[in-house]
Amino acid sequence: MGLKPLVVTVLLTLAVAYYIYMPLPDAIEEPWKLMVVDAGFRSVMQLASLKSWLGLDHYIMSVRQSVEGYESTMRWLLSSEQGGGVMPGMKVSDITFAGTPVRVYEPPAGGEGHLRRGLMFFHGGGWAFGSGKVGTYNAINLMVSDELNTVVVSVEYRLYPEVHFPVPYLDCLAAAKHFLSPEVLAKYAIDPERVAVSGDSAGGNLAAAVAQEISTDDSLTVKFSVQALIYPVLQALDFNTPSYLQNQYMPILTRKVMIHFWLQYLGADLSLKPQLLANNHSALQHSAYTPELRSRLDWSALLPQKFKKNHKPFVVEKGLHEVLKKVPGFLDVRAAPLLAGPEVLTKCPRAYILTCEHDVLRDDGLMYARRLQDAGVSVTTDHYEGGFHGCFSFIAWPMDFDIGKKAVRSYISWLQNNL
Repeated sequence: MGLKPLVVTVLLTLAVAYYIYMPLPDAIEEPWKLMVVDAGFRSVMQLASLKSWLGLDHYIMSVRQSVEGYESTMRWLLSSEQGGGVMPGMKVSDITFAGTPVRVYEPPAGGEGHLRRGLMFFHGGGWAFGSGKVGTYNAINLMVSDELNTVVVSVEYRLYPEVHFPVPYLDCLAAAKHFLSPEVLAKYAIDPERVAVSGDSAGGNLAAAVAQEISTDDSLTVKFSVQALIYPVLQALDFNTPSYLQNQYMPILTRKVMIHFWLQYLGADLSLKPQLLANNHSALQHSAYTPELRSRLDWSALLPQKFKKNHKPFVVEKGLHEVLKKVPGFLDVRAAPLLAGPEVLTKCPRAYILTCEHDVLRDDGLMYARRLQDAGVSVTTDHYEGGFHGCFSFIAWPMDFDIGKKAVRSYISWLQNNL
């Protein structure tokens, strides 16, 4: 090789390495794999933003196209590993529940009179991306259905930019009420005493909100017996919690991206992002955000010391005027389940809450666990010191992580013992 080609090769290699590399905590077990995955996601987002700036396509649509291409590949890989993707005797149906598309996984029927478990699942994706029908969500729901003899219903709620809050929540709530009706449970031979609701990230938000509403609805004769929340996003008033600051640049979900997702979901002006970064939207001057409400997400009182570390609460005296009136979703418990009162939480089903140390959403989950426990609800917290946001979905080659496989096995094991 001549000198010029060698120099070009070295420079390109250094450029790629520079783009991929980022310092990661020592607890991350497979750092270079995570760096490569994150670089891939960043590339997709940056390309989508460029296409949007050029007026070629909405950036959400561009990202979805890239994600769909990846998921098609994963579907092929997973189906190859699992001998066609569906276990022998498993029935998979794409239908609607109360007008909302769902995928139903039915394990082989048992003997006469034998009742099965039921589980409703809401996928993550920032209320803008994702589908429970493909990729690892599909694989995990297949595993749960097969291993636990469970009828799993994965909900395809509507996404941004086609809709925003409260539409995704209302889709999920309508599907949940339909699922919990005695007629539907009987149709699928589900034990009404053993029905769960579950979700990850934005799906965990929806699962928590739906569980609260179902628990307090006296018109329903059947309610969820357990809730399983995977690194749920639960509040949008404090973006300066210890985990938001500690992990603000961590893959796969940065602080700025999570704020962007919130603004999209609540139908707010995206130019508000700097104000939210500074907590100006939750300043003390906002009379609607009462001291009692503030106490419900006061991490200085709700988090164990090991998570608080040396951080101090960041409360602004005077911030953005009337933002909470213009965007009421910030204070709506259907969007921010952490704001629910103790009279609601005490009626909620026992819970499994998975959190990751290196995740901006860590403290949301930990605060919710504490508030549920204070309300008398039995809670299992499953914390991963080497975990990062999204790891639950990374179980298939080439994006398979040992931490993700451990998390999925723990989730299934908890359901096995508690549902």
